[in-house]
Amino acid sequence: MDKKKVLITGASKGLGLAISKKLSAAYELILHASKEESFTSIEPGSHILCADFSDNDQLSTFCKQLKKLHGETLYAVINNAGVTFDKPLNFQPDREIDAMLNVNLRAPIMICKTAMKIFGLNNTGVIINISSVVGESGNAFQSVYAATKAGLTALSRSLAQEAGALNQSHSIRVLSVSPGFVETDMTNGIPEAIKEKYLNMIPAKRFGKVEDIADTIEFLLSDKASYINGTNIHINGGLI
Repeated sequence: MDKKKVLITGASKGLGLAISKKLSAAYELILHASKEESFTSIEPGSHILCADFSDNDQLSTFCKQLKKLHGETLYAVINNAGVTFDKPLNFQPDREIDAMLNVNLRAPIMICKTAMKIFGLNNTGVIINISSVVGESGNAFQSVYAATKAGLTALSRSLAQEAGALNQSHSIRVLSVSPGFVETDMTNGIPEAIKEKYLNMIPAKRFGKVEDIADTIEFLLSDKASYINGTNIHINGGLI
C-alpha cells in the first residue's frame, strides 16, 4: 500500500528535522528548505522541494511544483518554516520585517491555498501550522514575529470553518500547534539570564524538546485525532 505524502517546510534542521524523522516510517515525505545544501541528511524515500520563501517568485514556483508533482497524493502539510529577528520594533529594518512577514505568514497562506485546492479535489487532507506561544502572550523584541504567529492561529481556525462551509461531507482538517520554549538553534543563542527567567515560569520545570512537538504532530495526523479541528494546541509545559 502506498504511503500518504506529507509536506514539511523548514525540514533541514531543528523542529522540522525532528518531525521528518518521526514521520518517515509511516509517510512519504516532501521536505522543504531554502536550498538543497541545507540538508545534512535526508530520510530514505523523501522528495526535496526547495525555495527561499522570502522571495515571492520562488514561493509561487514552489506552490506550482507542489501541485504538479504531488497534488494527486498529498495528504498533509506541516507549515513549519520560520525566521525571527529579535529587536525593538523602532530599530527593526524594513528588510527584516518583510522577511518575517513573507516567510512566517505569506508563505504558509499561499501553501495553504494550494493545499486546500488539492484537498478539495481529494475530499481529505490535514494542515498543521506551527505557531508559537508568543502568538498569544506576546513578547518584547518579537513584535513582528509574534504577529505572524498569531496570524497563523487565526488562519488555521478560519480555514477549518471554510472547509466545512464549502463541503458538507469531507475529512479536511486545519489546526495550529503552539510550542513554548523549545531547545532549537533558534533559541540556543538566548542569554542564560533570560532562559532562567522562562524556566521559572514553566510548571514542568524544563524546556521543551523537539521530540515533544514531533510526537504531537504524529498524533494529530493520525485517525485517532480525526475530531480535532480548527483549534490551537499548546505544547509549553504549562508556561504561564
